[in-house]
Amino acid sequence: MSFAVVDAAPASAAADPQAELRITRFLGEQRLPHKMEVEGTTLGGLSGIDRDPRTGTWYFISDDRWRYQPARFYTGRLDIDPATGAFTGVHIDGATTLLRSDGSPYPAYGLPESADPETIRYDRWSGRLLWGHEGDRPDERNPDIPVSDLFVRWADTDGRTIGALPIPRNLRLTRTSRGPRRNFGFEGLTFAPRTIAAVVEGPRFEDGQPPTVERGAPARITVWSRGGRPLAQYAYPIDPLPAAPIPPTGHTDSGVSEILAIDDDSYLSLERSWIEGVGYEVRLYEIDLRPATNVLRRNSLTTGGPYRPVGKRLLLDLGTQRQPTQNLESLAWGPRLRSGECTLVIGSDDNFDDREVTQFLAYGVRGCPSAY
Repeated sequence: MSFAVVDAAPASAAADPQAELRITRFLGEQRLPHKMEVEGTTLGGLSGIDRDPRTGTWYFISDDRWRYQPARFYTGRLDIDPATGAFTGVHIDGATTLLRSDGSPYPAYGLPESADPETIRYDRWSGRLLWGHEGDRPDERNPDIPVSDLFVRWADTDGRTIGALPIPRNLRLTRTSRGPRRNFGFEGLTFAPRTIAAVVEGPRFEDGQPPTVERGAPARITVWSRGGRPLAQYAYPIDPLPAAPIPPTGHTDSGVSEILAIDDDSYLSLERSWIEGVGYEVRLYEIDLRPATNVLRRNSLTTGGPYRPVGKRLLLDLGTQRQPTQNLESLAWGPRLRSGECTLVIGSDDNFDDREVTQFLAYGVRGCPSAY
């Protein structure tokens, strides 16, 4: 199955070259101990991070589904020197359980209404948190898993649910070959000045097959107004796999693991691949929504004629940075430096696996949002 695409324009095609976003320097790496204890919980699986720019508090969401404790987020701080940019420490000092509207924790994996938290944002305008649940559904290897619809929910800083964004019908999970695939629900989330956006990790059944070495695949970015009204969806063109699995029949998992707004029209995106026998490959892109076709009302991207996906510009191949490449899933703006640079922090999910690490990488950036 193929999908009809008009070639994407470069993300920077309409940008002022002097204002073009660019990575200026590497500021440092920090790691946390494997399965460290924080307030009686087991730290790990950190799949999303964000920062309150007023207080400097950082939020870290775990995708633990009661393997150890209920769905939760952590609070802490990152030590980044405003004069030199040196990134010298990560401190986690609080753990907060995410609560449903009735005040109870989310059920464990494999139960109805369980939660798989994959992304979190702090809203500096309202002081609330917004977080995304990837959803769950049965597949051929897990036929007894109940449907747990993906969602994006508001919470206060005590973890209590206080609202939700309406989810477009085409992102509803099913028991059939319709809608998002299992493990391809909401993975990234961002606030822009006038909008909110979330991305599913990979293609819906109707939008084509997951990426292979020969071809990429489309994921959908959904954009809401600040009032919560769905405005648009845009196709994000995931790259073909950067390498073949070993053996050739080996497992692969490739898609978008996070997005981060630069402004209402342009974001950063992390594309993360895990390839059996190869490991992780991760790239950071700048993307531009302006040339893209609004596909919110389009049920399939494999039929109905051509469409234009978002534009992409490669900023950084993380595979050339710190080896081995980790399962990078988090992306957030840090504090601005006295040099005028702002900081970009990229974090990894260790999957609670002692072969992987909880890692944070910090970079200096020019051309970043004026709010940071």
